[in-house]
Amino acid sequence: MPKAIAQFNMAKARFPSDSDGLADFMNNLEAVNAVADRSKGFVWRLKADTPGDAITDQIFEDSDLLLNMSVWETIEDFRNFVFQTVHGKFLARRAEWFFPAEQPSFVMWWVDLVHKPTLEEAHEMLNVLGRDGPTANAFTLSAAFDAEGNALGSLV
Repeated sequence: MPKAIAQFNMAKARFPSDSDGLADFMNNLEAVNAVADRSKGFVWRLKADTPGDAITDQIFEDSDLLLNMSVWETIEDFRNFVFQTVHGKFLARRAEWFFPAEQPSFVMWWVDLVHKPTLEEAHEMLNVLGRDGPTANAFTLSAAFDAEGNALGSLV
């Protein structure tokens, strides 16, 4: 079975989702997600029940956390979306909208191409990253691994 890269990230909002403080982020969320959906190598992403809404979930016991999870054919495809599209402009502004993370808040791991990860799986991968640091099982763009477990180094 071909492998794909799964990614999960979460961020604690500085403001309520319907506030002026988060408005620029929320008003552009649907457009940025649409760019992801059309990007080379995009396979799947976790979607909110209502288009344009951010995804929140009680699995992390904090309703102020906004969640994002997707699957990409390659790390390079994901990296290109993150840094070479409009997403990069919003990523550069993340400190305006979100508190700095006190624990790992972004993780990547390899899955079968047809696999759709669950939030429980993402939570476990964050725990693995937090416990073991970056390994072939759970890693970041700063310390990435290929599907065979070989270290790629930093991709940021």
